[in-house]
Amino acid sequence: MIRQPAVAGSFYPANQSELSALVDSMLQQESEVHITKGIIVPHAGYVYSGSVAGKVFGQTKIPKRVIIIGPNHSGVGANIAVSGADSWATPLGNIPISTNLRNELLAAISAAVIDDQAHRSEHSIEVMLPFLLKKQPELEILPISLSQLSLAACLQFGSAIAAIIKQQNNEVLLLASTDMNHFASAEQSKELDFMAINAMTSYDPQRLYQVVRENRISMCGVLPTITVMQAAHDLGATDCKLINYAHSGQVNGDNNRVVGYAGLVLN
Repeated sequence: MIRQPAVAGSFYPANQSELSALVDSMLQQESEVHITKGIIVPHAGYVYSGSVAGKVFGQTKIPKRVIIIGPNHSGVGANIAVSGADSWATPLGNIPISTNLRNELLAAISAAVIDDQAHRSEHSIEVMLPFLLKKQPELEILPISLSQLSLAACLQFGSAIAAIIKQQNNEVLLLASTDMNHFASAEQSKELDFMAINAMTSYDPQRLYQVVRENRISMCGVLPTITVMQAAHDLGATDCKLINYAHSGQVNGDNNRVVGYAGLVLN
């Protein structure tokens, strides 16, 4: 089964050459790329968050295998929903699933199940793929969608993923897909966003969970972020660095209702 694009033509161009040129323009290629344990990347339409995403991808060495964990915006499907597709289609070409990683994860983590309902219309993983494919033509992915997990469940899942990665012969990159606060004023959103960002850059996933809950920050990918932070920590990461921050008002001029976007790397 090939998972077909759900948001090509809306979040990003459906035309191959147009998409290729746009991604090239947004990938801020650094003279030196860095090996990282994980990255945290926003997933809005490219006009809004593409420059933030491009800056993170541009300085990150993308290995052949990437585990991508995103939020489940629809709420349909399992809490830990693993794509059962053979590949995911993009306008730039099809990307195969890493079946070995998928089989190992399903065998090790009983709460993780094959569930394509959660992925059918979800954009949070899909929008990452053109950037990743541009950087790594031999890319294989493992898409996982999360919803309604407790802090303890996220930490446990992250540690279980790290244990699987430790057994691999080749590098595996972790990617958490998230936007930040939604639909407050630019001033209020920035204040809320940096409460969450400060917890991330302090490398404190537990505090991130608490800050988001206590302040009602509508950070849609907080569960994927906590999971990836925990997994990367178990793999030796101790530093979470903010690469770029922006919000939608800087693009559309509406500073009364903005969505925030942050890109970070874990080392």
